[in-house]
Amino acid sequence: MNDSFSGKNGKVKVMFVRSDDDSGDNRNKNKRPDGKGRPADNARSGRAGQDKARGGDRRGSDPRRSSDSDRPRRPARTEDSGGYESPWKTVSRPPQEEPAFDHGGISGKSFIDPEQLRRQRAEETRVYGENACKALFASRPDAIVRAWFVQSVTPRFREALRWMAANRKAYHVVDEEELAKASGTEHHGGVCFLIKKRQGLDAQAYLQNAPAKDCVLALEEVGNPHNLGAIVRSCAHFGVNGVLLQDPAVLESGAAVRTAEGGAEHIKAINADDFLSVLDTFRKAGYTIVTTSSHKGTPLAQAKLPTKMVLVLGQERDGLSDSAWQQGDMSVSIGGTGKVESLNVSVATGILLADWWRQNQA
Repeated sequence: MNDSFSGKNGKVKVMFVRSDDDSGDNRNKNKRPDGKGRPADNARSGRAGQDKARGGDRRGSDPRRSSDSDRPRRPARTEDSGGYESPWKTVSRPPQEEPAFDHGGISGKSFIDPEQLRRQRAEETRVYGENACKALFASRPDAIVRAWFVQSVTPRFREALRWMAANRKAYHVVDEEELAKASGTEHHGGVCFLIKKRQGLDAQAYLQNAPAKDCVLALEEVGNPHNLGAIVRSCAHFGVNGVLLQDPAVLESGAAVRTAEGGAEHIKAINADDFLSVLDTFRKAGYTIVTTSSHKGTPLAQAKLPTKMVLVLGQERDGLSDSAWQQGDMSVSIGGTGKVESLNVSVATGILLADWWRQNQA
């Protein structure tokens, strides 16, 4: 047991500890045959006072009562301790002098290497949205580490819940506020998965299994997750299998996956850290490099788009860099009224892919 009080130097911890010199005999003396302790001394003194008031001490006349020498006595005060020789002593320590207890190497906290934790977080991401999470569970359930649901969506995730329980995957049924904290957004759609990220393929690995009719999308400096999600959704709709990205991890962001509405599960991310070099690799493999512009190149309505091509698009503000533009074997533009400078990159992608699909796959 412990208590505390405030002193001049701050809070002081008070602990009551049992003395080591308390023998087993003394403890046994204070026990009744039934194992219970004797009544407190003040209770005994109270009964003795009642006996005297009735006409004297009757203890001597009762042979069944123990003599005074057999009765345990209250410890006397000593000058050294300033109190009774009690087996319980008061020890005061300031907080900084708390004793270090030996638990035999067992403690309530486990040590986690900070570097391992950072690496683990870099390898994981959160995805959310009902359609996105359904598609992810259908295509790669083993990537799921943990899941959160609100009660209202659980009937639509019965199969996922049964699978997670059978495979010892942690999941939680929480309220809207708790799910917003877990997912990092209020637009979570009632479900959130913590997953292991996919690693981007290199160009050679993708080309080994490329189809005969293939359109690969190459995005230079496009990093807005909502634009990426809309682009990936169009890619899945129009039969694009691979997307070249300078950072493939952005394709796994929660906002991109949610906006793609399940389309991200049908697209392979291709690592294009050296963007121009990867374009040249695809050219050598028989692909035509098609660049795009809002005002230069062949109008899309007049262009014959190749069966195997890499369609290159740049960020909205500046478009393609000069070096990427010069890599093109042909260039196309989307005609319009000219009242605006350009289209949103995701809208432009959808228009171009729709025409490639019409000419080569429809």
